[in-house]
Amino acid sequence: MYKQLYTICFLSFILISCTKQNSQELLQHENLKTAEQINSVTAPTTFTTYLIRKGNNYCDQSILKSVTTSEMKFVARFDTSAIYQTVNPVNQYDINKLYGFSEGINNQFNSARIGWRWSDGALRLFGYVYKSGVRYSQEITSIPFNTDITCSIKLNGANYLITANGVTVTLPRGLTASTARGFQQYPYFGGDEVAPKNISIKIRNI
Repeated sequence: MYKQLYTICFLSFILISCTKQNSQELLQHENLKTAEQINSVTAPTTFTTYLIRKGNNYCDQSILKSVTTSEMKFVARFDTSAIYQTVNPVNQYDINKLYGFSEGINNQFNSARIGWRWSDGALRLFGYVYKSGVRYSQEITSIPFNTDITCSIKLNGANYLITANGVTVTLPRGLTASTARGFQQYPYFGGDEVAPKNISIKIRNI
């Protein structure tokens, strides 16, 4: 009788231990699943759409945002709304602004941006900077529509290294600190003219 009772107790102990282990494994699995779901939500995989409306220079999403960085990296995607014709043919060669940052308050004193324009049958990206109030620009590359273009603006002493689609240009910088402190610069059309149509640009920070 004692032997049977011992056997029952032993089997009960095994059953409880297995159930507890299975519960712990299930809980661990659910926690891992939850963590994966959270990571998938918070991962920077979504684009922000910036709309420059017809008749405007600034995009709808221009907000004051401070920036402290040594390298700004982002992905840009243009669609065919970036094809436009200016009223004055000379303005077709003006450089619009895509994304970047100022160093300080005034973006026409010290700043670095990637610029863009539609000209001569192609969508072209540019390095576009101000050094102590003097503007410098250089074409980087032409790009296709509806394609993710990886871009970066990196500090390099008294220069900016500006990259788009794997091509880098070097432009002068007014400061030499290892970190830039200023404000975010958003998509902008013109100057001399306002946008002749609605223009939509998608950007994702990386």
